[in-house]
Order: sequence, then structure tokens, then C-alpha cells
Amino acid sequence: MNVTMYLYPKCGTCRKAKKYMTEHGVELNEIHIAENPPSKETLEDLIEKSGLPIKKFFNTSGKKYRELGLSQKLKDMSQNEQVELLASDGMLIKRPIVTDGKWVTVGFKEEEFADVWIKQTAHNDR
Repeated sequence: MNVTMYLYPKCGTCRKAKKYMTEHGVELNEIHIAENPPSKETLEDLIEKSGLPIKKFFNTSGKKYRELGLSQKLKDMSQNEQVELLASDGMLIKRPIVTDGKWVTVGFKEEEFADVWIKQTAHNDR
């Protein structure tokens, strides 16, 4: 299974997620989200496959999010504008984002990773 993780190496949540995946034998293709943020097209694909609303892709606790006052501005922006904003700066994106091209998770919750990445892998139900 080819699994890509968009992460920020200094992020504690990203380090926990990476450790969890490697401890469970999942090989990762790591992409530094600040240096190589996903393109607008990639983000649109990730959002669609995740089934999550676009607001779940914003790093709402991030410094940049607060500096730009996005909690107020996002509600007046179209989804297209929001995706373009996310693609413009990887630090605005909630991390880690993990995908195998079919499944997508955003953030790190051990139970969700167990269900999506570990159990699925073990059963090869993909």
C-alpha cells in the first residue's frame, strides 16, 4: 500500500501520527506540508475523498489562521477561494493529512488511524 502523509516535522501531532504508522508497519511517503503544500487540484481531490467539510482542512489553532482572521473571513469565501487559500500556504492546513489515493484522514486520532490505516491494511479490503 502506498500511503502519503503531508506533515510538518516540528508538529507534535504529526510526529505522533508518523510514529503510530511506522510502529504498525505502514511505510510512508512523507511530504513537508510547509515546503510543498498540496496543489489546489490535490486539495480538491483530498477534500472530496475525505467526505469532510472544507473547514476541517483548516489549521484553526495555527498562528497564520489567527493572524489572517480566518474564523470570520471564511464564511464569506466560496469553497474555491478557500481551497486556493489552503493551497497558497501549507501552514494553514490541518495536519497530518494521510491518503492512499482512496482514503483520506485529517489530523490524528488513534482510533481513526486504527480503523482506516491499520485494520484495512491487515485485511487488504482496499
